[in-house]
Amino acid sequence: MTVSLRGMRPGDWPAVREIFQEGIDTGYATFETKAPEWDAFNNSRLPDHRLVAVDETGRILGWTAVSPVSSRPAYAGVVEHSIYVAGAARGQGIGARLLKALAASTEKKGIWTIQSSVFPENEASIRLHRAHGFAIVGRRDRIARVSIGPAAGQWRDTLLLERRSPIID
Repeated sequence: MTVSLRGMRPGDWPAVREIFQEGIDTGYATFETKAPEWDAFNNSRLPDHRLVAVDETGRILGWTAVSPVSSRPAYAGVVEHSIYVAGAARGQGIGARLLKALAASTEKKGIWTIQSSVFPENEASIRLHRAHGFAIVGRRDRIARVSIGPAAGQWRDTLLLERRSPIID
């Protein structure tokens, strides 16, 4: 299978939303319970750093996007990212390609830190991030309750992962 990466387009939203919801439904990807509508997604993610992975037929296999962590000028170079790969496309290196492209995209715009919160049980995501320069910099114990999936009602911890750009000082 040939996979390429490109910028996310508004017309990609139905497929992106489906992959997002698939991840949400596992109960191991996020505290969210429902993928947002396009306007909410569009208004909360930086447009220059939304990427999709597509196969040779144009089918979207995964996506990544970033949100600013703060409106304060001191944090202008810090973003939080999301990355989701369709269940049928996992294990094929798509997440790795998306993370690598995201790092390049953000560095070109002067972003020095990409961060994410990951459930400790999401070992595949932790391995992916660690393999691409992310470090675990903290743990938030019992930060929130999960409301869907196999862990519904349970308090969950998250690990804070971050990647500091090696080229931006």
